[in-house]
Amino acid sequence: MYRFLLSRQWVITTLVALALIPAMIQLGFWQLHRHEHRVARNDQIARSLSAAPVPVAELTGPGRTVARDDVWRTVTASGTYDPKGEVVVRMRTDDDGNQGYFVLTPLVMADGRAVLVNRGWIPANGDLTKFPEVPAAPAGRVTVTGRLRADETTASGIKNTAGLPPRQVMLISSEQRAKELHRTLLGGYVELTSPADTGQPRPLSAPDHSSIGPHMAYAVQWWLFSAFVPVGWFILVRRERRDRAEAAAAQEAAAAQEAEAAEEAATEGGDGRAPAPGSASGDTAGVARTASGPE
Repeated sequence: MYRFLLSRQWVITTLVALALIPAMIQLGFWQLHRHEHRVARNDQIARSLSAAPVPVAELTGPGRTVARDDVWRTVTASGTYDPKGEVVVRMRTDDDGNQGYFVLTPLVMADGRAVLVNRGWIPANGDLTKFPEVPAAPAGRVTVTGRLRADETTASGIKNTAGLPPRQVMLISSEQRAKELHRTLLGGYVELTSPADTGQPRPLSAPDHSSIGPHMAYAVQWWLFSAFVPVGWFILVRRERRDRAEAAAAQEAAAAQEAEAAEEAATEGGDGRAPAPGSASGDTAGVARTASGPE
């Protein structure tokens, strides 16, 4: 009844179905892990943003990597800007997706160490091979407040393109800037939030930490797909069995009709060939009487 399952086509179909089930389950768990990572990230950002401001030197130091739990923490720093060490970071967008630059300026603190400050975004106008017009950094001693960020790396998807025009970079890296400036820089950088004076680069918005994305919905979809596979396989098997049974019944009916027609044809042909009663035997008897009559 189900011997067709041993055919090449159905063996391949069954093996594919068996392979799809664990693959889809695994994809569902992958999306679940992404959801959990997104939720954990949102919680970490919320905790950091709500924490009380602290001096930047308490959370980072020269050559140090900013700890994950300290990223997005509100920090303060006091010192004077060094406009000679200022660079712009290429191919950055504002909240509306417009292309431009980040303005990166070292802030030299009282102890001689410096911290990079991302002063904000400016539009990319004019010749991109030349240093753009950048609003001058405030002169004199200032106190800035901002969000602590970790150094950028190529792992984030940003290419560290070589051969850029002077005073332009692709990555915000305290290590690279320290080598070029020959100055001691704290690890990471500060994303300026205040002061936000008129005529200065546009400060960056706080990160979105309310959206959890579609990952949980994708996980449920993959798990539903994995459940549909055996159901679909069963439906296909039942349909194949029904179609084969109907085809076999149709063949049997056709064979029966052919046999009946052949039997009828054979019967009709036999009646036509049989001698009529008394015809052949009567003639024979007449011939016999003629031969035996009186001479």
